[in-house]
Amino acid sequence: MARRSSTLLFPAALLALAALALWSNLGPSFAFAPPRAGVQGQAAALTGSRFAAAPDALANGIQLKAEAAVSAAPGGGSKIDIPLMLYFLFWYLGNYYYNITNKLALNAAGGASGFPMTIATLQLGVGCIWALLLWGYPDARALPKITFDDWKKTLLVGFTSAGAHAASVFALSAGAVSFGQIVKAAEPAFAALVGTLFYKSKVSFAKWLCLVPVIGGVCLASLGELDFAWAALFTAGLANVFAAFKGNENKKLMSTDGLKDRMGGVGNQFALTSINSFLFCLVLMLVTEGYKFGEFVTLCKTSNIVLVNLIYSGLWFYGYNELATMTIKKTNAVTQSVANTAKRVIVIVGVAIVMGESLDPLKLIGCGVGIGGVFLYSVIDDLVKTAKK
Repeated sequence: MARRSSTLLFPAALLALAALALWSNLGPSFAFAPPRAGVQGQAAALTGSRFAAAPDALANGIQLKAEAAVSAAPGGGSKIDIPLMLYFLFWYLGNYYYNITNKLALNAAGGASGFPMTIATLQLGVGCIWALLLWGYPDARALPKITFDDWKKTLLVGFTSAGAHAASVFALSAGAVSFGQIVKAAEPAFAALVGTLFYKSKVSFAKWLCLVPVIGGVCLASLGELDFAWAALFTAGLANVFAAFKGNENKKLMSTDGLKDRMGGVGNQFALTSINSFLFCLVLMLVTEGYKFGEFVTLCKTSNIVLVNLIYSGLWFYGYNELATMTIKKTNAVTQSVANTAKRVIVIVGVAIVMGESLDPLKLIGCGVGIGGVFLYSVIDDLVKTAKK
């Protein structure tokens, strides 16, 4: 009961941290009344049996409004960007609830030895269905006007995105969500290495130094993790590798002349990536778990927790990722760094409380050191430039 009541604080905390993340954009004075969270919706996070209200609000309302807000020009010179605040709020909420529903589905399906690849694939499938509905619904979203050659160029991004998602889901099935998120917070270290070795990216010496606390924090968290599993550490690291390649390939893709216009916006860009990712994951699922798919279908028929959390985790995953893309387009680098740092803290601590995972002091120290290093990595070049002036 204590654990359940503690989760009621998180929607309010999410909004407060979203406002904090917007500080550098909105100025020193603004007021915003947070929405009142329902007890039933919070309790559903623990049982996994009633998640209709929250994902529907995200899927049916926020995405269409968000895309319209991105295309609209800001007016009146106001410092308060209410749509942007909503982007942050639902990005945080989506990520928070995705991790909960994903873990509930994985646990109910047998964890790492159950159906992690099947669940990862079907989550993407749920997102694809939503994307197709948006394209089919009148005036909801225009179809992309890409050529077959354009589509072929998107396949590598889809492949790396599929690898990042599948490895992440397996990592979260093999160990604690909080531990998996701590390892995933070290993504800048992998991005720096991959970018330098394969894409001729230049990383400043100051940024390389910032990777020391990032890696050190992950090591400390690993020592303090009571539910430590090598499989979780390895696959979370593998997810970081795929994510690093995905970021670089996506940057190359979007530099193609006219492709961004032919795609028709970030919503279509993410939808195409999701469909490609689903197709790649489907092949891997059939190879690794196809022989027991009938068993999974039977499990879904007998276990409401698996089916419901699978569907809602797919909606949450698609929704929060698209909103994150929209949020990034409307903010500067510092705001993005603060927002991502706050999001990691919320997910790691919040999900650990909800799922009853260990919060050993050494693990928390490692988490703080690692995430602090990630934030410093994101802003160090600006700080150095400012210091030289």
